[in-house]
Amino acid sequence: MNVLGISGSVKQPSRTARIVSDVLASIETRTGLSAETIDLAVAAPILFRALRADQLDEAGRRIIDTVEGADVLVVGSPVYRASYTGALKHLFDLVDFRALQGKRVVLAATGGTPLHGLMLEHQFRPLFGFFGAVTVPTTIYAVEADFTDYTLSNPAVEARIERAVAELFDLLPAAAVAANNHHQAPRAVLREAVVN
Repeated sequence: MNVLGISGSVKQPSRTARIVSDVLASIETRTGLSAETIDLAVAAPILFRALRADQLDEAGRRIIDTVEGADVLVVGSPVYRASYTGALKHLFDLVDFRALQGKRVVLAATGGTPLHGLMLEHQFRPLFGFFGAVTVPTTIYAVEADFTDYTLSNPAVEARIERAVAELFDLLPAAAVAANNHHQAPRAVLREAVVN
């Protein structure tokens, strides 16, 4: 099972990247898998060299191939201009519209006020509906006050992460079996991030 985290923030350090990392850590705890991560703070300049998929260079193609080859996506974005970031939109503009059919997706976002959390339902979820992906019911949203020095410190948000990951495994019967047996199986390690 290829698990991929995507942080749509174009800043480092990033609270969004931390949320994505925390979700991936929860998945790793259940499965023993190490997930790959694409950080758009690094990857966006590569992707912006192409306006269409047929213009991607080798480095850009590797990034898009990684997205298209994932079985599970954990996608996070800061709320920016009432939506996800333009860099994240550009990445998904380059993904083949058939590539994510039936893939499972966990959605996460960070924002300035609790009201910005509506972006997850009104902007983010429809994006993956277009691709035919299956988003888990529970989304993860956090504001600046939920962090201490870019580390998540709100137990309520941590509980939402655990609930979303549990729902993910409800949608992945084969993965759930693997999670139950991961102590007997050798640890599987996925590829390192391919953003350079």
